[in-house]
Amino acid sequence: MRILNYIRLAGFPVGLGLTSAFVGGTLNRVMIVELGLPASLVGFLFALPLLVSPLRVWLGYHSDSHPLWDLRREPYIISGAFLAVLAVLAATLLTLNSQLIGLQIILPVVLVFILYGIGKNLASNTFEALLADKFQGDQRPRAVTLFKVAMFAGIIGGAVALGRLLDPFSPARLTAIVIGLMVTVLVITVLGSLRQEPRSQLLKAASEHSRAVPFLKTIQTVILPDRQVRIFFVIVMLTVLGTLTQDVLLEPYGALALGMSVGQTARLTAIWGSGTVLGMVVTGVWLVKRFGYGAVMRVGLLIGVLVFIGLILAGVLRNPAVFMALVFGLGISTGLSSAGLLTAVIEFTTPARAGLLMGIWGLAHELGQAAGSLMGGAVVDIMRVFTNNNVLVSYGTVFMFEATLLSFALLLLKKMDLSQSAAITGNELRNAALIPGAVFDN
Repeated sequence: MRILNYIRLAGFPVGLGLTSAFVGGTLNRVMIVELGLPASLVGFLFALPLLVSPLRVWLGYHSDSHPLWDLRREPYIISGAFLAVLAVLAATLLTLNSQLIGLQIILPVVLVFILYGIGKNLASNTFEALLADKFQGDQRPRAVTLFKVAMFAGIIGGAVALGRLLDPFSPARLTAIVIGLMVTVLVITVLGSLRQEPRSQLLKAASEHSRAVPFLKTIQTVILPDRQVRIFFVIVMLTVLGTLTQDVLLEPYGALALGMSVGQTARLTAIWGSGTVLGMVVTGVWLVKRFGYGAVMRVGLLIGVLVFIGLILAGVLRNPAVFMALVFGLGISTGLSSAGLLTAVIEFTTPARAGLLMGIWGLAHELGQAAGSLMGGAVVDIMRVFTNNNVLVSYGTVFMFEATLLSFALLLLKKMDLSQSAAITGNELRNAALIPGAVFDN
Protein backbone atom coordinates (compact mmCIF):
# COMPACT_ATOMS: atom_id res chain seq x y z
CA MET A 1 0.00 0.00 0.00
CA ARG A 2 2.86 2.37 0.88
CA ILE A 3 4.52 1.73 -2.50
CA LEU A 4 1.28 2.56 -4.31
CA ASN A 5 1.07 5.77 -2.30
CA TYR A 6 4.59 6.73 -3.35
CA ILE A 7 3.74 5.99 -6.97
CA ARG A 8 0.74 8.30 -6.61
CA LEU A 9 2.98 10.99 -5.10
CA ALA A 10 5.16 10.77 -8.23
CA GLY A 11 2.25 12.29 -10.16
CA PHE A 12 3.46 15.80 -9.38
CA PRO A 13 7.05 15.46 -10.67
CA VAL A 14 5.81 13.58 -13.74
CA GLY A 15 3.32 16.40 -14.39
CA LEU A 16 6.08 18.98 -13.85
CA GLY A 17 8.22 17.14 -16.39
CA LEU A 18 5.39 17.03 -18.94
CA THR A 19 4.78 20.76 -18.50
CA SER A 20 8.50 21.53 -18.83
CA ALA A 21 8.71 19.44 -22.02
CA PHE A 22 5.83 21.37 -23.55
CA VAL A 23 6.88 24.86 -22.47
CA GLY A 24 10.65 24.53 -22.90
CA GLY A 25 10.52 22.44 -26.07
CA THR A 26 7.26 22.53 -28.04
CA LEU A 27 5.94 26.01 -27.20
CA ASN A 28 9.41 27.53 -27.53
CA ARG A 29 9.88 26.05 -31.02
CA VAL A 30 6.34 26.87 -32.20
CA MET A 31 6.65 30.51 -31.13
CA ILE A 32 9.93 30.99 -33.05
CA VAL A 33 9.52 28.71 -36.08
CA GLU A 34 5.82 28.27 -36.87
CA LEU A 35 4.63 31.67 -35.58
CA GLY A 36 7.74 33.63 -36.54
CA LEU A 37 8.08 35.55 -33.28
CA PRO A 38 11.44 37.29 -32.65
CA ALA A 39 13.87 35.00 -30.82
CA SER A 40 14.80 37.85 -28.48
CA LEU A 41 11.16 38.24 -27.42
CA VAL A 42 10.78 34.49 -26.86
CA GLY A 43 14.03 34.41 -24.89
CA PHE A 44 12.76 37.24 -22.68
CA LEU A 45 9.44 35.48 -22.09
CA PHE A 46 11.15 32.23 -21.10
CA ALA A 47 13.48 34.09 -18.74
CA LEU A 48 10.54 35.52 -16.79
CA PRO A 49 9.86 32.34 -14.71
CA LEU A 50 13.53 32.46 -13.63
CA LEU A 51 13.34 36.16 -12.85
CA VAL A 52 10.44 35.65 -10.42
CA SER A 53 12.29 32.84 -8.60
CA PRO A 54 13.21 35.11 -5.62
CA LEU A 55 9.52 34.81 -4.71
CA ARG A 56 10.26 31.17 -3.79
CA VAL A 57 11.71 32.32 -0.48
CA TRP A 58 8.59 34.22 0.57
CA LEU A 59 6.28 31.54 -0.82
CA GLY A 60 8.18 28.93 1.17
CA TYR A 61 7.89 30.99 4.35
CA HIS A 62 4.15 31.46 3.73
CA SER A 63 3.67 27.72 3.27
CA ASP A 64 5.51 27.06 6.55
CA SER A 65 3.65 29.66 8.58
CA HIS A 66 0.14 29.99 7.13
CA PRO A 67 -1.64 26.63 6.77
CA LEU A 68 -4.83 26.45 4.74
CA TRP A 69 -7.45 24.19 6.30
CA ASP A 70 -4.73 23.09 8.76
CA LEU A 71 -2.51 21.94 5.88
CA ARG A 72 0.83 23.54 4.95
CA ARG A 73 1.65 21.74 1.72
CA GLU A 74 -1.22 20.12 -0.19
CA PRO A 75 -3.30 23.30 -0.84
CA TYR A 76 -0.24 25.23 -2.00
CA ILE A 77 0.92 22.46 -4.35
CA ILE A 78 -2.51 22.21 -5.95
CA SER A 79 -2.97 26.00 -6.12
CA GLY A 80 0.44 26.47 -7.74
CA ALA A 81 -0.20 23.70 -10.27
CA PHE A 82 -3.63 25.16 -11.10
CA LEU A 83 -2.11 28.62 -11.69
CA ALA A 84 0.70 27.19 -13.84
CA VAL A 85 -1.72 25.12 -15.94
CA LEU A 86 -3.99 28.10 -16.58
CA ALA A 87 -0.98 30.23 -17.51
CA VAL A 88 0.32 27.66 -20.01
CA LEU A 89 -3.12 27.40 -21.63
CA ALA A 90 -3.42 31.18 -21.81
CA ALA A 91 0.10 31.62 -23.20
CA THR A 92 -0.57 29.06 -25.94
CA LEU A 93 -3.91 30.51 -26.96
CA LEU A 94 -2.59 34.08 -26.96
CA THR A 95 0.50 33.33 -29.03
CA LEU A 96 -1.55 31.38 -31.59
CA ASN A 97 -3.22 34.71 -32.43
CA SER A 98 -0.10 35.66 -34.37
CA GLN A 99 -1.99 38.24 -36.44
CA LEU A 100 -2.53 40.27 -33.28
CA ILE A 101 1.10 40.32 -32.15
CA GLY A 102 1.83 43.83 -30.93
CA LEU A 103 1.81 45.75 -27.66
CA GLN A 104 -1.82 44.82 -26.97
CA ILE A 105 -1.03 41.07 -27.05
CA ILE A 106 2.57 41.12 -25.75
CA LEU A 107 1.63 42.59 -22.39
CA PRO A 108 -0.90 39.82 -21.61
CA VAL A 109 1.63 37.18 -22.74
CA VAL A 110 4.25 38.69 -20.40
CA LEU A 111 1.71 38.57 -17.58
CA VAL A 112 0.83 34.90 -18.14
CA PHE A 113 4.51 33.91 -18.25
CA ILE A 114 5.00 35.69 -14.92
CA LEU A 115 1.96 33.84 -13.53
CA TYR A 116 3.41 30.58 -14.88
CA GLY A 117 6.64 31.28 -13.02
CA ILE A 118 4.78 32.05 -9.79
CA GLY A 119 2.64 28.92 -10.05
CA LYS A 120 5.55 26.65 -10.95
CA ASN A 121 7.74 28.03 -8.16
CA LEU A 122 4.95 27.76 -5.59
CA ALA A 123 4.05 24.18 -6.51
CA SER A 124 7.57 22.81 -6.90
CA ASN A 125 8.97 24.55 -3.82
CA THR A 126 6.11 23.32 -1.64
CA PHE A 127 6.41 19.79 -3.03
CA GLU A 128 10.08 19.72 -2.02
CA ALA A 129 9.09 20.93 1.46
CA LEU A 130 6.48 18.13 1.57
CA LEU A 131 9.24 15.59 0.90
CA ALA A 132 11.21 17.06 3.80
CA ASP A 133 8.15 16.72 6.07
CA LYS A 134 7.18 13.26 4.87
CA PHE A 135 10.48 11.35 4.71
CA GLN A 136 13.15 10.83 7.34
CA GLY A 137 16.48 9.05 7.63
CA ASP A 138 17.49 6.74 4.77
CA GLN A 139 14.15 7.36 3.04
CA ARG A 140 15.09 10.95 2.24
CA PRO A 141 17.85 10.49 -0.36
CA ARG A 142 15.90 7.70 -2.05
CA ALA A 143 12.69 9.71 -2.17
CA VAL A 144 14.16 12.99 -3.39
CA THR A 145 16.28 11.25 -6.04
CA LEU A 146 13.60 8.90 -7.36
CA PHE A 147 11.05 11.70 -7.59
CA LYS A 148 13.62 13.74 -9.54
CA VAL A 149 14.02 10.75 -11.86
CA ALA A 150 10.21 10.74 -12.23
CA MET A 151 10.44 14.34 -13.43
CA PHE A 152 13.10 13.34 -15.99
CA ALA A 153 10.77 10.55 -17.13
CA GLY A 154 8.01 13.11 -17.62
CA ILE A 155 10.32 15.36 -19.65
CA ILE A 156 11.58 12.54 -21.88
CA GLY A 157 8.19 10.88 -22.30
CA GLY A 158 6.50 14.21 -22.92
CA ALA A 159 9.05 15.23 -25.56
CA VAL A 160 8.62 11.94 -27.43
CA ALA A 161 4.81 12.00 -27.25
CA LEU A 162 4.51 15.66 -28.24
CA GLY A 163 6.82 15.11 -31.20
CA ARG A 164 4.54 12.40 -32.54
CA LEU A 165 1.23 14.07 -31.73
CA LEU A 166 2.16 17.39 -33.35
CA ASP A 167 3.18 15.87 -36.69
CA PRO A 168 1.78 17.40 -38.86
CA PHE A 169 1.51 20.73 -37.02
CA SER A 170 -1.57 22.91 -37.03
CA PRO A 171 -2.84 25.52 -34.55
CA ALA A 172 -6.02 23.50 -33.97
CA ARG A 173 -4.01 20.34 -33.21
CA LEU A 174 -1.73 22.26 -30.83
CA THR A 175 -4.74 23.73 -29.02
CA ALA A 176 -6.37 20.33 -28.54
CA ILE A 177 -3.10 18.77 -27.36
CA VAL A 178 -2.26 21.51 -24.85
CA ILE A 179 -5.76 21.34 -23.35
CA GLY A 180 -5.56 17.57 -22.97
CA LEU A 181 -2.02 17.74 -21.61
CA MET A 182 -2.75 20.45 -19.03
CA VAL A 183 -5.91 18.67 -17.82
CA THR A 184 -3.83 15.50 -17.41
CA VAL A 185 -1.14 17.39 -15.48
CA LEU A 186 -3.71 18.95 -13.15
CA VAL A 187 -5.51 15.66 -12.52
CA ILE A 188 -2.38 13.65 -11.69
CA THR A 189 -1.11 16.50 -9.49
CA VAL A 190 -4.33 16.66 -7.48
CA LEU A 191 -4.65 12.89 -7.17
CA GLY A 192 -0.98 12.59 -6.29
CA SER A 193 -0.99 15.34 -3.64
CA LEU A 194 -4.16 14.64 -1.66
CA ARG A 195 -3.72 12.91 1.72
CA GLN A 196 0.07 12.95 1.40
CA GLU A 197 0.89 15.55 4.04
CA PRO A 198 1.72 14.22 7.53
CA ARG A 199 -0.72 15.26 10.25
CA SER A 200 1.06 15.76 13.56
CA GLN A 201 1.21 18.10 16.54
CA LEU A 202 4.91 18.69 15.83
CA LEU A 203 4.12 20.20 12.44
CA LYS A 204 1.34 22.34 13.90
CA ALA A 205 3.76 23.61 16.53
CA ALA A 206 6.33 24.21 13.79
CA SER A 207 3.85 26.37 11.89
CA GLU A 208 3.13 28.42 14.99
CA HIS A 209 6.85 28.84 15.58
CA SER A 210 7.44 29.96 11.98
CA ARG A 211 4.49 32.36 12.09
CA ALA A 212 5.79 33.93 15.33
CA VAL A 213 8.66 35.55 13.41
CA PRO A 214 7.76 37.85 10.48
CA PHE A 215 9.31 37.04 7.11
CA LEU A 216 11.82 39.91 6.98
CA LYS A 217 12.90 39.39 10.57
CA THR A 218 13.40 35.68 9.84
CA ILE A 219 15.70 36.57 6.95
CA GLN A 220 17.57 39.16 9.01
CA THR A 221 17.96 37.18 12.25
CA VAL A 222 18.03 33.55 11.11
CA ILE A 223 19.17 33.26 7.50
CA LEU A 224 21.63 36.06 6.73
CA PRO A 225 23.76 35.72 9.91
CA ASP A 226 24.10 31.94 9.42
CA ARG A 227 27.52 31.23 7.88
CA GLN A 228 26.51 27.68 6.90
CA VAL A 229 23.48 28.96 5.00
CA ARG A 230 25.72 31.37 3.07
CA ILE A 231 28.29 28.66 2.30
CA PHE A 232 25.68 26.18 1.10
CA PHE A 233 23.93 28.84 -1.00
CA VAL A 234 27.20 29.46 -2.86
CA ILE A 235 27.85 25.69 -3.21
CA VAL A 236 24.44 25.21 -4.85
CA MET A 237 25.05 28.11 -7.25
CA LEU A 238 28.58 26.96 -8.17
CA THR A 239 27.47 23.36 -8.71
CA VAL A 240 24.54 24.29 -10.95
CA LEU A 241 26.53 26.96 -12.82
CA GLY A 242 29.53 24.69 -13.27
CA THR A 243 27.39 21.78 -14.44
CA LEU A 244 24.87 23.45 -16.75
CA THR A 245 26.79 26.27 -18.47
CA GLN A 246 27.62 23.81 -21.25
CA ASP A 247 23.97 22.80 -21.66
CA VAL A 248 23.54 24.35 -25.13
CA LEU A 249 27.19 24.09 -26.19
CA LEU A 250 27.96 20.37 -26.50
CA GLU A 251 26.23 19.84 -29.85
CA PRO A 252 27.78 22.83 -31.65
CA TYR A 253 31.18 21.96 -30.12
CA GLY A 254 30.88 18.41 -31.44
CA ALA A 255 30.00 19.71 -34.90
CA LEU A 256 32.54 22.52 -35.14
CA ALA A 257 35.52 21.09 -33.26
CA LEU A 258 35.15 17.37 -34.02
CA GLY A 259 33.34 17.38 -37.36
CA MET A 260 30.43 15.29 -36.07
CA SER A 261 27.29 14.87 -38.17
CA VAL A 262 23.83 16.09 -37.20
CA GLY A 263 22.81 12.52 -36.36
CA GLN A 264 25.81 12.08 -34.07
CA THR A 265 25.29 15.32 -32.18
CA ALA A 266 21.55 14.67 -31.87
CA ARG A 267 22.39 11.64 -29.72
CA LEU A 268 24.41 13.68 -27.22
CA THR A 269 21.43 14.78 -25.13
CA ALA A 270 20.23 11.18 -24.80
CA ILE A 271 23.76 10.02 -23.89
CA TRP A 272 24.12 12.75 -21.26
CA GLY A 273 20.60 12.12 -19.94
CA SER A 274 21.20 8.37 -19.64
CA GLY A 275 24.34 8.98 -17.58
CA THR A 276 22.53 11.51 -15.41
CA VAL A 277 19.60 9.21 -14.62
CA LEU A 278 21.94 6.27 -13.95
CA GLY A 279 24.06 8.38 -11.60
CA MET A 280 21.02 9.68 -9.74
CA VAL A 281 19.39 6.28 -9.31
CA VAL A 282 22.57 4.58 -8.05
CA THR A 283 23.22 7.49 -5.70
CA GLY A 284 19.70 7.61 -4.26
CA VAL A 285 19.33 3.87 -3.84
CA TRP A 286 22.79 2.97 -2.56
CA LEU A 287 25.70 5.43 -2.62
CA VAL A 288 24.34 8.10 -0.26
CA LYS A 289 23.33 5.49 2.30
CA ARG A 290 26.73 3.81 2.05
CA PHE A 291 29.08 6.82 1.87
CA GLY A 292 27.03 9.92 2.72
CA TYR A 293 25.98 12.77 0.48
CA GLY A 294 29.17 14.78 1.07
CA ALA A 295 31.41 12.04 -0.31
CA VAL A 296 29.08 11.48 -3.27
CA MET A 297 29.06 15.19 -4.09
CA ARG A 298 32.86 15.34 -3.94
CA VAL A 299 33.22 12.39 -6.31
CA GLY A 300 30.65 13.85 -8.71
CA LEU A 301 32.33 17.26 -8.74
CA LEU A 302 35.79 15.74 -9.18
CA ILE A 303 34.60 13.63 -12.13
CA GLY A 304 33.07 16.77 -13.61
CA VAL A 305 36.40 18.66 -13.37
CA LEU A 306 38.23 15.81 -15.12
CA VAL A 307 35.54 15.42 -17.80
CA PHE A 308 35.63 19.11 -18.77
CA ILE A 309 39.40 18.91 -19.19
CA GLY A 310 38.87 15.71 -21.22
CA LEU A 311 36.36 17.46 -23.51
CA ILE A 312 39.07 19.90 -24.52
CA LEU A 313 41.52 17.08 -25.19
CA ALA A 314 38.89 15.24 -27.26
CA GLY A 315 38.61 18.37 -29.42
CA VAL A 316 42.39 18.52 -29.81
CA LEU A 317 42.45 14.85 -30.85
CA ARG A 318 39.28 15.27 -32.97
CA ASN A 319 38.00 11.96 -31.62
CA PRO A 320 34.18 11.73 -31.59
CA ALA A 321 34.15 8.33 -29.81
CA VAL A 322 36.15 9.71 -26.87
CA PHE A 323 33.96 12.82 -26.87
CA MET A 324 30.72 10.80 -26.62
CA ALA A 325 32.18 8.64 -23.84
CA LEU A 326 33.09 11.82 -21.97
CA VAL A 327 29.55 13.18 -22.45
CA PHE A 328 28.24 10.00 -20.79
CA GLY A 329 30.79 10.59 -18.00
CA LEU A 330 29.52 14.15 -17.70
CA GLY A 331 26.03 12.71 -17.21
CA ILE A 332 27.33 10.41 -14.45
CA SER A 333 29.03 13.41 -12.82
CA THR A 334 25.83 15.44 -13.07
CA GLY A 335 23.77 12.59 -11.60
CA LEU A 336 26.15 12.07 -8.66
CA SER A 337 26.58 15.74 -7.79
CA SER A 338 22.88 16.53 -8.33
CA ALA A 339 21.64 13.62 -6.22
CA GLY A 340 24.15 14.41 -3.48
CA LEU A 341 23.15 18.06 -3.62
CA LEU A 342 19.44 17.19 -3.48
CA THR A 343 20.05 15.06 -0.39
CA ALA A 344 22.02 17.87 1.24
CA VAL A 345 19.20 20.30 0.40
CA ILE A 346 16.54 18.14 2.01
CA GLU A 347 18.77 17.52 5.05
CA PHE A 348 19.28 21.27 5.41
CA THR A 349 15.69 21.77 6.59
CA THR A 350 13.58 21.67 9.74
CA PRO A 351 9.83 21.21 10.27
CA ALA A 352 9.53 24.94 10.99
CA ARG A 353 11.69 26.14 8.11
CA ALA A 354 11.32 23.52 5.34
CA GLY A 355 9.47 25.76 2.88
CA LEU A 356 11.65 28.80 3.56
CA LEU A 357 14.93 26.90 3.25
CA MET A 358 13.75 25.03 0.16
CA GLY A 359 12.93 28.43 -1.30
CA ILE A 360 16.45 29.66 -0.62
CA TRP A 361 18.06 26.57 -2.17
CA GLY A 362 15.64 26.78 -5.09
CA LEU A 363 16.59 30.43 -5.60
CA ALA A 364 20.29 29.50 -5.66
CA HIS A 365 19.54 26.78 -8.24
CA GLU A 366 17.49 29.11 -10.47
CA LEU A 367 20.13 31.85 -10.30
CA GLY A 368 22.85 29.35 -11.20
CA GLN A 369 20.81 28.00 -14.10
CA ALA A 370 19.99 31.48 -15.41
CA ALA A 371 23.61 32.62 -15.14
CA GLY A 372 24.79 29.45 -16.87
CA SER A 373 22.39 29.94 -19.78
CA LEU A 374 23.55 33.52 -20.26
CA MET A 375 27.27 33.02 -19.69
CA GLY A 376 27.93 29.94 -21.83
CA GLY A 377 26.97 31.45 -25.16
CA ALA A 378 28.31 34.90 -24.25
CA VAL A 379 31.78 33.59 -23.37
CA VAL A 380 31.95 31.58 -26.61
CA ASP A 381 30.94 34.59 -28.73
CA ILE A 382 33.43 36.91 -27.00
CA MET A 383 36.30 34.44 -27.29
CA ARG A 384 35.59 33.79 -30.97
CA VAL A 385 35.93 37.52 -31.61
CA PHE A 386 39.24 37.75 -29.74
CA THR A 387 40.72 34.51 -31.15
CA ASN A 388 39.80 35.03 -34.80
CA ASN A 389 37.02 32.42 -34.61
CA ASN A 390 39.13 29.69 -32.96
CA VAL A 391 36.45 27.15 -32.02
CA LEU A 392 38.65 24.98 -29.79
CA VAL A 393 39.89 27.91 -27.69
CA SER A 394 36.43 29.52 -27.50
CA TYR A 395 34.57 26.44 -26.31
CA GLY A 396 37.57 25.23 -24.31
CA THR A 397 37.47 28.48 -22.32
CA VAL A 398 33.92 27.68 -21.21
CA PHE A 399 34.85 24.12 -20.25
CA MET A 400 37.85 25.32 -18.20
CA PHE A 401 35.61 27.95 -16.58
CA GLU A 402 33.19 25.21 -15.55
CA ALA A 403 36.02 23.03 -14.23
CA THR A 404 37.21 25.98 -12.15
CA LEU A 405 33.74 26.60 -10.70
CA LEU A 406 33.37 22.93 -9.72
CA SER A 407 36.82 23.07 -8.11
CA PHE A 408 35.73 26.03 -5.98
CA ALA A 409 32.59 24.08 -4.98
CA LEU A 410 34.86 21.19 -3.92
CA LEU A 411 36.90 23.52 -1.72
CA LEU A 412 33.78 25.02 -0.12
CA LEU A 413 32.44 21.56 0.71
CA LYS A 414 35.28 21.22 3.23
CA LYS A 415 33.87 24.22 5.12
CA MET A 416 30.27 22.98 5.17
CA ASP A 417 29.13 21.63 8.55
CA LEU A 418 25.36 21.51 8.94
CA SER A 419 25.67 20.84 12.68
CA GLN A 420 26.94 24.43 13.03
CA SER A 421 23.87 25.97 11.37
CA ALA A 422 21.51 27.71 13.78
CA ALA A 423 18.83 27.64 11.07
CA ILE A 424 18.52 23.85 11.36
CA THR A 425 19.46 23.24 15.02
CA GLY A 426 16.85 25.62 16.37
CA ASN A 427 19.40 27.77 18.21
CA GLU A 428 17.99 30.90 16.61
CA LEU A 429 15.03 30.59 18.96
CA ARG A 430 17.17 31.10 22.01
CA ASN A 431 19.18 33.81 20.24
CA ALA A 432 16.05 35.75 19.38
CA ALA A 433 14.37 34.91 22.72
CA LEU A 434 11.14 34.26 20.89
CA ILE A 435 10.03 30.90 22.30
CA PRO A 436 12.28 30.07 25.27
CA GLY A 437 13.31 26.45 25.48
CA ALA A 438 11.67 25.37 22.22
CA VAL A 439 13.90 23.47 19.82
CA PHE A 440 12.82 21.89 16.55
CA ASP A 441 15.23 19.31 15.21
CA ASN A 442 15.01 17.07 12.17
